[in-house]
Order: sequence, then C-alpha cells, then structure tokens
Amino acid sequence: MSGLTLNLSAENDTFPVITLRFTTPADWTATVLADFDHFLLDHAAAEKKAAGMAISMASHYPDKPELVEAMADLAVEEMSHYREVVKLIHARGGLTAADERDPYINELRKHLRKGSEAYFLDRLLLGGVIEARGAERFGLIADSASDDAIKRFYTSISRSEERHRTLFTDLACRYFAAGTVDARLGEWLDIEAEIAARQPLRAALH
Repeated sequence: MSGLTLNLSAENDTFPVITLRFTTPADWTATVLADFDHFLLDHAAAEKKAAGMAISMASHYPDKPELVEAMADLAVEEMSHYREVVKLIHARGGLTAADERDPYINELRKHLRKGSEAYFLDRLLLGGVIEARGAERFGLIADSASDDAIKRFYTSISRSEERHRTLFTDLACRYFAAGTVDARLGEWLDIEAEIAARQPLRAALH
C-alpha cells in the first residue's frame, strides 16, 4: 500500500537500517512446517496484535498527522493479512483459537524506556525490529514450503513486513535526529538478538 511509504530524503541524508543480529536457525523452519496448522493460529494472532498496535500508536499520538495516517494504513493492511490467514486456517479445516502468550514480545517490551520522548522512539524502533524479524521468518517459510500457494502467500507477507520495518525507521527519523535513531536502534538490535536466541523452538512466529 502506497500509504505505508514515507519519503524523507529531503530531510535526512542517511537512514538507519534494521539489520538483525541473530539469524533464525533452520531448526525453527523445520519445527514450523512440522506443525503448520498451529503456526497458522499464532500467525493470525500476530497479525491481529500488529493491527492493534498500529491503532494504539495512532490513538496515543494524534498530534502527529504523518504517523496517524501511516498507522491507519498499517492497521488496515495487518487486518487484511489476518483475514487471509483466517481463510487459510478455515480452508485447512481448522478454527481460530484464543491468543497464546508471546514470551518474545513480552521480553522485548520490558526494555521500553520511560519518559515521553524516549518511550515514543522506543515504540517506533521496537515496531521496526519486530517487523524485520517477521520478514525474515516469513521468508524462511516461503523458501521451504512445498505447497505453491503457501510459498506465494508467505513471499508476499515477507515483502510487506520488509516495507513495514522501513516505515518505522522513516517515522523515527521524522521526529528524531538520525544519529539518535541509529544509536538507539543499535541497542535494540542487541536486545532483540539476545532475546530471540534464547527462545525455545516452537511452531510460532516468535
């Protein structure tokens, strides 16, 4: 969706880039594909939570019109992904279920700083890092799936997540100096790598 792209080239010469510092092992992909129906339930929950996060951001920062518009577009796109995953669950004879606890997300949220400006920057960067992890892992599924329809679907989802992580860093650079964004992003990438590395293997996105 074009509404998810910000062009800030006139305001910043360089942009911080989210490059994950932990690579998901092949065992994760094998675990997911071995219990794909359970993974789909977790994926649906993740899309629903992502839409809720976008709505929350728009609600908390109504004085930032660029952010509000971007988050409105993001919420719509994440809910469209949720709808498609739900259709896939139903087509495979399953039903959606109550959301399960996500230890990865909960651990990450413990590192959000207090103070309005610090918290705002952290929410943006955390959003970008989570989207980057999703892009990586959806891409792994696309690369390994034997079903052509599943492969096409997860290729498309992975590309969407790639756009989303750029969206969050672009927004961060709209409201904060690029150097400030880059320095905190480096800290978040270290935090995320440590948390991701110690998560047990399970048929879930995180």
